Amino acid sequence: MAPEPIDLRHQGAARVIGSYLLDTEDGPALFDCGPSTAVARLKDGLRERGLALTDIRHLLLSHIHFDHAGATGVLVREHPSLQVHVSEIGAPHLADPSRLEASARRLYGDTFDTLWGELAPVPERNIHPVGESVLGFECFPSPGHASHHVVYVGADGTAYCGDAAGVRIQPHAYVMPPTPPPEVDVVAWHRTIDELERRQPQTLALIHFGIAKDPPHHLAELRRRLDEWVEIVAGGASEPEFIAAVVEGVAAEGPGAADEYERAMPLWQSYAGLKRYVEKRDGS
Repeated sequence: MAPEPIDLRHQGAARVIGSYLLDTEDGPALFDCGPSTAVARLKDGLRERGLALTDIRHLLLSHIHFDHAGATGVLVREHPSLQVHVSEIGAPHLADPSRLEASARRLYGDTFDTLWGELAPVPERNIHPVGESVLGFECFPSPGHASHHVVYVGADGTAYCGDAAGVRIQPHAYVMPPTPPPEVDVVAWHRTIDELERRQPQTLALIHFGIAKDPPHHLAELRRRLDEWVEIVAGGASEPEFIAAVVEGVAAEGPGAADEYERAMPLWQSYAGLKRYVEKRDGS
């Protein structure tokens, strides 16, 4: 059974971003680490489990978006023997995050530092592009949310999914496809869902947030909602109309649910990513 995530309490809120402590064939590891603004909480979570940051030997990254990997350079600077595993596509941006940071600062403006904090470079000697197996975990490319996304599957049948299996703030049932710009590819995402279904995982470990114990239903909902959202945007919905339609669906989960999902995946970003995808697909 997959471990419960370390709640990084991003911006002081519960169940927004998590990180998973893994047992590997080469000692303790983390799956995703969150942003630099959550490093203190990550250390607290490790301490609650009887570990210090320096006890962690490896960091397995799903992809390099800041909510999943932003703290990587800061952690390696403090713990220089930490080994980082990431897709070959994402690896250069860990070594030199300057272009990634410049692009993100244009998107987030004055909120960047408050949300994400420092992006420090990772020495190339610490970076290991992943193959089909990493420390006893199966690994496979899982594009759709991002071209450089990978999923790890443990021997116990837990798939550590990053964003490839969407956002589902436990214990809610709503499955949300996170679709921020610039790399959303719905066709590729369907292939990723196919691959996840083929592997028949027992549980899905989600960064946003918690353990989904019903993978067949969860993945079917992700597929359905991804297509539904594309139809809404392709049909000409404005950003406010898209957000209103999504909030109406999430609100069925109960009071406050829409706010919980919004903290994990701001809907203006999902709209922007889908609009870019639809325009590129349709040649407009």
